[in-house]
Amino acid sequence: MIKLTPAERSALRAEAHGLNPVVMIGEAGLTEAVKKEISSSLDAHGLIKVRVFGDDREERVAIYEQICEELEAAPVQHIGKLLVLYRPKKEAVKERSVKAGKGMREVTIVKPSPSGTKKPSVTKVLLKGNERVTQGGNIKRVKPRQTSTKKTALNK
Repeated sequence: MIKLTPAERSALRAEAHGLNPVVMIGEAGLTEAVKKEISSSLDAHGLIKVRVFGDDREERVAIYEQICEELEAAPVQHIGKLLVLYRPKKEAVKERSVKAGKGMREVTIVKPSPSGTKKPSVTKVLLKGNERVTQGGNIKRVKPRQTSTKKTALNK
């Protein structure tokens, strides 16, 4: 089980405040399928909420401790039927189909949400040498230089 300092736990509680539960534990209890789902959610998100349906508080505490032991997660918070768990994300190595070669650069584009109240969307994009990112976060190619038809006719 991971040990957290009080400051880390407080920061994680604040971060978890806006999260919705991603796993629900029903009357069947903590089955292997539920453990697998919690583990995959922890790998993907790092910090998750789990809702336990059931009125027995001692049973919820036992489930909380069992999850933390078996999945090597840190207990962050237990309020009522909600459990907050933390485990550092596993770094996934992503293979790029197009390798960044000569003239290619990786750019991070941050776009605000349309409503302005949610988190901004963050995407990483590979740009070619003749592309740029506009103020609105769109990718534009440089237009080819226009040549005069009169000048091309004179040069021939």
